[in-house]
Amino acid sequence: MAGRGKVAADRKKQVTRSLKAGLQFPVGRIARFMKAGKYAERVGGGAPVYLAAVLEYLAAEVLELAGNAARDNKKTRIVPRHIQLAVRNDEELGRLLGMVTIANGGVLPSIHNMLLPKKAGSGKAVPVEES
Repeated sequence: MAGRGKVAADRKKQVTRSLKAGLQFPVGRIARFMKAGKYAERVGGGAPVYLAAVLEYLAAEVLELAGNAARDNKKTRIVPRHIQLAVRNDEELGRLLGMVTIANGGVLPSIHNMLLPKKAGSGKAVPVEES
């Protein structure tokens, strides 16, 4: 019986599909979820790689914008408020996540024009309508 250490030493280093694709997101796990979710009878080899790349890109985009929002607020940690500000101030992400609620995100700061004080010295008085 040869030593077990010899067999372990002969093994090659494991190369994951994420590593092959140059991604951080787990291609194998996404493939498993796609199969288990029954979105289709069969799942091609490239589909989970493509989906992992798209998800990684979206995550990087949101994190970059949220990091900028955190820096603008003089903070070093990203909190849900920064993610909310990042998503709602970006046109495309705002459309993508339009019907999504971000817990503890708050709302965009805005004051309706009707609530702002009238400009002083405009010269013309605005008639008040009685109902």
